[in-house]
Amino acid sequence: MVDKLLELSWNSVGLIVFSALGIYLSVIIMTRICGKRSFSKMSSFDFAMTVAVGSIIATTVLSSTVSMLHGIVGLVSVYVLQIAAAFARRNKRIRKLMDNSPLLLMDGETILEDNLRKARVTRGDLRSKLREANVTKLSQVKAVVFETTGDISVLHKDDEEPLNLWLMKDVMRT
Repeated sequence: MVDKLLELSWNSVGLIVFSALGIYLSVIIMTRICGKRSFSKMSSFDFAMTVAVGSIIATTVLSSTVSMLHGIVGLVSVYVLQIAAAFARRNKRIRKLMDNSPLLLMDGETILEDNLRKARVTRGDLRSKLREANVTKLSQVKAVVFETTGDISVLHKDDEEPLNLWLMKDVMRT
């Protein structure tokens, strides 16, 4: 049993290296064709794309049941789906259906408890993000937004100027 787990032949090593090279070159080519957005985290679909590509790469390289060509077809399919989703999201109704809305977690020094619950963010998570953003006093906070990607943005109060409304246009307040 242990011998089987540690079994490795030059043939299998060669196949792994060949598959890795082929799938790696495919990722480079598809990323050049489709753009860097393929690895962004601008939406939940972009994040899913990144995870799917990683899974396809790993499966193609290490699984003897998935050929390099099958991996490349899977890879191209995921890239095409992402491009199709990007085009579809240009339609306001489809975008609203596909994308999460950013959610306001703090309005100035006020922590919006209902929004924390909606976002499933704890006060501890919020404190951590505030520290990460170099906030030393709550009075330094202009707003905290739970972004569509799950990231938390901290907007600092550097002056008494109100936030530009364009920046907060799609942020849900309640």
